[in-house]
Amino acid sequence: MTTFVAGGCGEAGATITRLTVGTPGPDPYVLAAGTDRQDVKPSRRAGGTENGDMPGLYGGTRQSASCEAGKLVAFLQANPQKAAAWAKVHGLAAGDIPRYVRGLTPVLLRVDTLVTNHGYKDGKATRIQAVLRAGMGVLVDQKGIPAVKCNCGNPLTPPEKKISPGKAEYKGASWPGFSPETVTKIRSTSAVGSFVLVNPDGTMAFDRPAATAGGADGPPQAVPSQESPAPSPGGSGTLEPGTPPGPGGPSEVPSGGPGSESPGGGTPQPGPEQPGGGQPGAPGGGQPGQQPGQQPGQQPGQQPGQQPGQQPGQQQPQQPPPASLVTPGTWEEAPASS
Repeated sequence: MTTFVAGGCGEAGATITRLTVGTPGPDPYVLAAGTDRQDVKPSRRAGGTENGDMPGLYGGTRQSASCEAGKLVAFLQANPQKAAAWAKVHGLAAGDIPRYVRGLTPVLLRVDTLVTNHGYKDGKATRIQAVLRAGMGVLVDQKGIPAVKCNCGNPLTPPEKKISPGKAEYKGASWPGFSPETVTKIRSTSAVGSFVLVNPDGTMAFDRPAATAGGADGPPQAVPSQESPAPSPGGSGTLEPGTPPGPGGPSEVPSGGPGSESPGGGTPQPGPEQPGGGQPGAPGGGQPGQQPGQQPGQQPGQQPGQQPGQQPGQQQPQQPPPASLVTPGTWEEAPASS
């Protein structure tokens, strides 16, 4: 387990553990599947400190929530020793857990968020400083502070005040786009009546009243202004009728960003083929020196479908499914910590 080094000189000397989506982390209370999303578009406002009620700070799916607070309560009630340790983190008696959890709101993080993550080991709560990746499901309290990490049930509290993300050391697997400069602290605010959440692809917002789990979500609305894409230089970022893209005119960017699918969700269609179906300059449309029946890019002796460096008859490695495809609602008892 990675531990927090208190550090005697201001903000230096802290160790922060990176926890990515689908990762319960050290000393989980429980193992819950399907609470995180790998496809969340991060907020444009990342880094520094943000108020817990900032519109667009958190995300979610309208009229749906993958973090099942009721199952967490039932699990803790069935495990009194864990319940006592869990409740102590939030300054509660174990009997107050149902009331407290009913007041929390399920959301998805849209920024890499710094927290204190409290695990469970040898009958008591443990604690580490951790950064939770955008896309992780959490329950937030009525002041906008993450209070529960959904994929493991661990209670969360704000990070140590002395920690500076830019001066700390980081451990644990990183992820694309991670930077200490975009690690965000969340500041407590006055009681929040309703959170303005943004859907995973960042195209629509909606209100979620505090202490509700999707059934009372408001209608779709425009994303908050600070989340709107910045206009391109010299234009609004969209094509006017009759304005060609390129130098002297604005260029259009597909809404899904680079690498997105063509409108309609299909695969872009290729242009007209050269006679013979291959590249010009080779008999029958193939590459110069290409053998009859050999596919473009295929090495001599390579079988169709065989990857470069793959031995004949060798199976390609199977990739694990993304966390977003795991069936929600699966809860398992966490193995005892050694």
